Amino acid sequence: MPVVTLARAEAILDAALAEAARHDLAVSAAVVDAGGHLVAFRRMDGAEIAGPALAVDKAYTAIALSGSTADLAAEAQPGGALFGIQSTGGGRFVVFGGGVPVRDGDLIVGGVGVSGAPDPAVDDACARAGAAAFG
Repeated sequence: MPVVTLARAEAILDAALAEAARHDLAVSAAVVDAGGHLVAFRRMDGAEIAGPALAVDKAYTAIALSGSTADLAAEAQPGGALFGIQSTGGGRFVVFGGGVPVRDGDLIVGGVGVSGAPDPAVDDACARAGAAAFG
């Protein structure tokens, strides 16, 4: 089974932070393994103070729920199939963009979370750039 090694996690972070820099943003980014354990983390100079916790929890949410946190946003709204999910799991589930699973084919081997952009869609784009670097 492929694993997210430290070297691969660093490559994921390099790609995610490069995408943030392309948008002229300072963010925090985290990579977790398939068990949700932190493998690597970086906070760019000037990134917001909430970013470190949110980045790790976005990565965790992506692997725990097997999907992107952006996709959870609609389902977590009142009337949605997962309404209230963000208040479970010790408050670790994040239901806005910035967390995506890292896949090897169809197998989820980890997750990447990014936080700090003013728009969660940009956090999501940075996380997706990171996840794409796994291969």
